[in-house]
Amino acid sequence: MSPNQEVYRYAFPDSPPHISYGIPFYESCAKHVNETFDAKRVYIIASGSLSRQTDNIKKLETALGDKVVGIRNGMTPHTLCSEVLEIIHDSREAKADLIVTCGAGSLTDAAKIIALALANNISTVDDLIKMHVSGLTDKRPDLKAPTIPIISIPTSLSGGEYTRPGGATDDRNSRKQLFPSRGPLLVVLDPQLTITTPDSIWLSTGIRSVDHCVEAMCSLEPNTNADERASKGLKALVPGLLRCKADANDLDARLACQLGVIDAIGAVFFNKAPLGASHGIGHQLGPLGVGHGETSCIMLPSVCKYNAHANPDQQAKVRKVFWQDNVVKQVLQNHGLQEQTADLGDCLKAIVKELGLPGSLSDVGVGEDKFDMLAENSLSDFCCVTNPIPLKEKEQVIEILNMAL
Repeated sequence: MSPNQEVYRYAFPDSPPHISYGIPFYESCAKHVNETFDAKRVYIIASGSLSRQTDNIKKLETALGDKVVGIRNGMTPHTLCSEVLEIIHDSREAKADLIVTCGAGSLTDAAKIIALALANNISTVDDLIKMHVSGLTDKRPDLKAPTIPIISIPTSLSGGEYTRPGGATDDRNSRKQLFPSRGPLLVVLDPQLTITTPDSIWLSTGIRSVDHCVEAMCSLEPNTNADERASKGLKALVPGLLRCKADANDLDARLACQLGVIDAIGAVFFNKAPLGASHGIGHQLGPLGVGHGETSCIMLPSVCKYNAHANPDQQAKVRKVFWQDNVVKQVLQNHGLQEQTADLGDCLKAIVKELGLPGSLSDVGVGEDKFDMLAENSLSDFCCVTNPIPLKEKEQVIEILNMAL
């Protein structure tokens, strides 16, 4: 790819969103605000750290000029409903006709829910919560579809910018809910921008996308297309993350990770592979203050060990992807693992450790006193139902939590 040459294409075959990369994020955003969307009143939801510690948000504002009618600098992780409601009121008053997010996944989730809320004239937290659904594919024919387009400029690797539903946390009970919406119509990728993202967020959200790939491939439902897409995602993400850890300025590795996210998400949402308990329990860990990506670092190895006797052939496919890559193989061997004896959980724990990420609940300050609440909330999560060993009893969840403690 030539310098300063934009690549603009669908993320998935003939299916939104489009992606743009190859030119600076602020140039791409301004170009498409003007030419693709013909928007006049842009509301920006920006990363607090980017706003405070860099000039990147100023660059974005300057590029958009007088079209900017409002800006929210920073949100609490896991998208609190109270903060979502504040932006609903603010963007409604500003008469915004397009939303731009620049930052991590919580901002993208917020934008999706805000667009849905604006279409349905939502003005209270109670009315907001009433819009939730129980599963990824659930429909709400009683709700009007969002009309305001979203441009997402992600600085992490969790991949929510490629999905339709958005998640938000009810402040009153710390339960994360899912809302049926429409995802961004354009995702702008800029590996140079992501250098500002702390390693702890960049690498851990990368493991979140690895989690999408692993749980898709480990599903008991045969899905050749999902397996192929998830395998491709793993081949980009895992060595890419290890290269990013070794050299934070490796832009090729960063872009490889960003493109790997598309395959990770595609396996789940485009090829419809069900997720499992790592996501189901992880969704409920988030409101306790555990980072979005950290939940996968902690839960995925233990969930794989819990499921191992139910899906040995599926787990073997994932292990094979790891051991066939020389970069990953060297890391696994450096952690004392052998291809013939290491199970998938062992491999994942070694990768997480190599990246310097938290690998246990104790690492993030979650103790047994939270297990009963976590187990109860997890059982209401649709991903626990589609786990290779469906989780139907609190004792099952608590067994996995003890493994991760």
